[in-house]
Amino acid sequence: MIFVTLGTQDKSFVRLLEAIQKQIDLGNIKQRVIVQAGYTKFQSNDMEIFDLVSMDDFNKYMDECDLLITHGGVGCILDGLKRNKKIVAAARLKEYGEHTNNHQLQIIETFDNNGYILKLDDFDELDKVLSKAKKFKPNKFISNNDNFVNKIKDYIDNN
Repeated sequence: MIFVTLGTQDKSFVRLLEAIQKQIDLGNIKQRVIVQAGYTKFQSNDMEIFDLVSMDDFNKYMDECDLLITHGGVGCILDGLKRNKKIVAAARLKEYGEHTNNHQLQIIETFDNNGYILKLDDFDELDKVLSKAKKFKPNKFISNNDNFVNKIKDYIDNN
């Protein structure tokens, strides 16, 4: 199963769902596709699309999916990484009215450069990224939170 999560941005991300639908139509995606679309309105006879799902359902879909396709939100990416999921991430872009700036490009680039995810830059090449995902072995994500918290504690204790 593929779980697609577009976050809860108040802007549409139809571009990604159109790319996924195209791959379904071409026969490149045959598995079940579940979408948490947020504010994105999209009609499909092939995908199960929900505006929002409960946290229980979200966690269930994350646990069960073979592939996570997501926007460049850190929360969604980290949720997938913590579950050792294969992740394809696509940035919401300002020029398409999908976000207020292009910071998701930097987020995705960083995770991609570290071997954690696969980035989708060109939506017309989703088929190539999906093919690459079949053999992709993401690097094990190691959080830096403990180090960060310790630095803050040390700073507070010493100042």
